[in-house]
Order: sequence, then structure tokens, then C-alpha cells
Amino acid sequence: MAEHGEHGTLVGNFPGTWPLPAGWGSWARRAAGAVWCVALAGSGAAAEEGFAKSRPDFAKPFVQRVQAEGHCRLALVLALDVSASVDAAEYALQRDGLVAALRAPDIQRAILQGQGAVALSVFEWSGRQQQVVVLPWVMLRDRAALEQAIGVIARARRSYSGFPTAAGYGLGFGAGMLREAPACDRQVIDVSGDGINNEGFAPALAYKHFPFDGVVVNGLAILGPDEGVQRFYREEILHGPGAFMVTAEGFEDFRRAMTLKLFRELNDLQVGERADGTTTCCG
Repeated sequence: MAEHGEHGTLVGNFPGTWPLPAGWGSWARRAAGAVWCVALAGSGAAAEEGFAKSRPDFAKPFVQRVQAEGHCRLALVLALDVSASVDAAEYALQRDGLVAALRAPDIQRAILQGQGAVALSVFEWSGRQQQVVVLPWVMLRDRAALEQAIGVIARARRSYSGFPTAAGYGLGFGAGMLREAPACDRQVIDVSGDGINNEGFAPALAYKHFPFDGVVVNGLAILGPDEGVQRFYREEILHGPGAFMVTAEGFEDFRRAMTLKLFRELNDLQVGERADGTTTCCG
């Protein structure tokens, strides 16, 4: 990632003083402000008490929940990195790699032939205010729905560029996305990126103060100039029982890594990543 991005700094205004993206409901706006206060004040009892007083009621959804017809086995949110270090060519490799992964025969079988439907959504993330939904929640019950979703992703145009990496805010946005999801057996956020957090509160505070009960967060670490990305994803992004990380050797390897990651998530495979990073699945 660029150190901060041309538009951002490590410490900015209190989140309540600037507009958050449309996807952030009132509960998320209050949560982001409260978490930011905790981040600035430290982890002492006074800071925690301040958050407790301003914490929103997560039991009340801020939008009408998407309704699932029939059994849904998995609600899956894909979070794609569009921060400053991702250039135009790398963005295309990431977007097109996801499209190719969703078109892989092994992935389509896993989506369409499982015991219950899969709900899918996609958003892009970078700075504190820069999260944009690419694909709203869709139930993938048949090939037509899957192809329509793939088409939406394939036609996506980059939402932002030049902004830093606010992983905590991205995770908070993902938690909000899951509150709009159908009721499914499992809830998974799939975070992809090529750098470490360099703006706003850390993932640990997002996990502590946003609604992540029952949510698994997996990581796809894109290796490159930032030597700390693999450790950051392993130690700070992964969350929940069975959470795992897959690595891509640069953006050129994103399609392979995403295909493997989707295969494991869709089939709920509780296996460890091989030390050499190779796989025998997915063609």
C-alpha cells in the first residue's frame, strides 16, 4: 500500500463530522465514531465506558433485511482492495480474477449443487469513507442468477483510487453488509488486499465493537512490495472458528488464489493451508 495515500492521514477528524458512505446506517455511523474515540483514548476503562454509552443497539437492523426464500447455507461478502497501492492494471486483474473464479466449473458446482442456496455480495474498500457496494445481496439459486451476478461484477468500474488502507472501517462496513443479508447457516467475510492498515482504528477494535458474533473472516493476502501483508492478514484480519488465509503471488495470481479460497468457503473445508501454497483442486 502507499504509505497513507494522497487523500488521507493517520489521524483525522472525529467520524461524526464528515459524511460516511451511503451503506453506513445510523448504527454504523455511531459505532465508527465511538470506536475512533476508543482508538484515540487508548484501551483504558474510561475509553471503554465512553464506547459503552454511545454504542448503538445492534439488535435492531438499520435497513430492511433481504429475505431468503428457502434454505440459505452461506452468506458470503467479498471485500476487494482499491487503495492507493492498487494501480489500474492490478484493479483489472483483481476484478477479472474474481469473475474468472466464479466461472470456474468447480466453483459453479459448489454454488449450485450444495445443500441450500448461497447469498453473495461484493464491495470495494480503501479509506475510512471509501467503501462502495459493487454487487448488492443476491441469492444464487440457479445458473441464471449466478451469471447475472457475474455480469454485474465484470462491468464494475473502480470506485476510488489514491486513498489509504482503513481495514477496521472496511470490516465495520462488512459487518453492516451482513446485517442486510438473508438468514443463512453461515456468515463469512472474504477480505482481499495487498497491504497493512495505515489509517483509522485497527481490525481488533472493529471485531470488539461491531457485530461479529458468529461471523468468520477469511483473508486473501496479495504479496508484493509490502513485506508485512502476510503477517497482518494472519494475525489481524483472520477471525472466527476455522478462519484461514490464502496468498496470491502478486495480482497476476489473484484468480488462482480466489478460486481456491471460494472453493474452501463454499464447501466449508476446515483444512490448513499447505506450506508450499499449492493446491490440487479447482482445475
